[in-house]
Parts: sequence; C-alpha cells; structure tokens
Amino acid sequence: MYQLIIFDWDGTIMDSAQKISNCIQASARDVGLDVPTSEQAKSIIGLGLFESMRRLFPAASDSQVNAMIDAYKHHFVTADGTEQRLFDGVAQGLQSLEDSGAVLAVATGKSRAGLDRAFDALELRHHFITSRCADETRSKPHPQMLNEILDFTAIEPDKAIMVGDTTFDLDMAENAQMAGLGAGYGVHSEQMLLDSKALAVLQNFNDIIAWLLDGRVEKAYA
Repeated sequence: MYQLIIFDWDGTIMDSAQKISNCIQASARDVGLDVPTSEQAKSIIGLGLFESMRRLFPAASDSQVNAMIDAYKHHFVTADGTEQRLFDGVAQGLQSLEDSGAVLAVATGKSRAGLDRAFDALELRHHFITSRCADETRSKPHPQMLNEILDFTAIEPDKAIMVGDTTFDLDMAENAQMAGLGAGYGVHSEQMLLDSKALAVLQNFNDIIAWLLDGRVEKAYA
C-alpha cells in the first residue's frame, strides 16, 4: 500500500513533449549545431537541461552546451508558442488521490523556475506536499531527488511509488529502492518502461488513478 505518490511532470502530468522538442530544435539552429529529429529531442525529456544537451550533442563544447541551455530557456519561456496542456483527468485524479489520504509530490527534470511557473499558471501547487527539480539535486536517474522527498515526508521507500513516462523515472525509482509505475502515453515506449521494472504501464492518466485507487493506496500519517 502506497502512502506517497511521486509524479514526474513533463509527459506524465503535462502534455509538453512537442513544445520541448520544438524548443530544442530551435535552440540547435540558433547555436549552429545539427538539429536533432523530434524523436531524438523527445527521447531525453526528463533529464536536467545540462544532461539533456550533453546527451543530444556529445561533441559540443561546454560553451556550446551553455549557449544551448540559454537559447532553450528563451524559446520555452518567450519565443515558442506551442500549446502545452494537462493530460485529461489530471486535476480530478490528483484530488481523488488526496481524498484517499495519500500525499503527493513531484520529481521533475524541469528547473525550479519552470515548475513554479507551471504550478502558478495551473493552480496545482496545493496538491503537492513537496517537489524536487533537476537544478536543486542530481539529475535523474540518480535517486537524490527521491531520497530528499522521502526524507521530507518521513515515509519509507516501500510505502512510496514513482509515476513517470521515461526510463529515467523508473531507473531513478529502482535506485531509490522504490516501486515505479509507467505512464505509457509519454515519450518512452511501453516495452522500455517494462524493461525498467515498471509494475504496470497504463495508457492514460485516468487509468493511472484507477490503478492506484484499486486497493493500492492508504492514508499517510494515520
């Protein structure tokens, strides 16, 4: 039974993969690097920005990687108008989990500034007891952000589950000795998520909520 449910953000809570991909491609053009395909750009969603750019552009210099990061932030916040939205059922699903007595948290590759912008725009902050971002801890799949959430909540790993759409999320959960649940509607395939030891892979957010509430959640701090 899980008392703490930790969600990834991009690709799990927020349908933002296309915007992220577009911004990465635009940034590469700005800096003069080879433009990755949309599939390549989406494959690194979930990592911290530095780790993402280093993985996509292994031959780039540090100055080019830093220029890519600056360009990406500009496009994401200001220049790119690609729509991003919550996946269907998110607001109601989070409330249902709260009503069950579980506590919720976020572990994301977004920056703190980026997550705070999303929290404020979508009025979702109140659902989450805490959150950790890639610029505050080690990037996924290192377990530091999950370990810090566990420490903050004083909940044991076997009472917590990580929900995410990438192998980075599930490998991070494994590294923290925590269960992982796959969001099969995100950027990594169902088989990739199963190979990373997902307990199950669900194909929409409502199914994730139904799976959790099917006798798998109990009240925290009872």
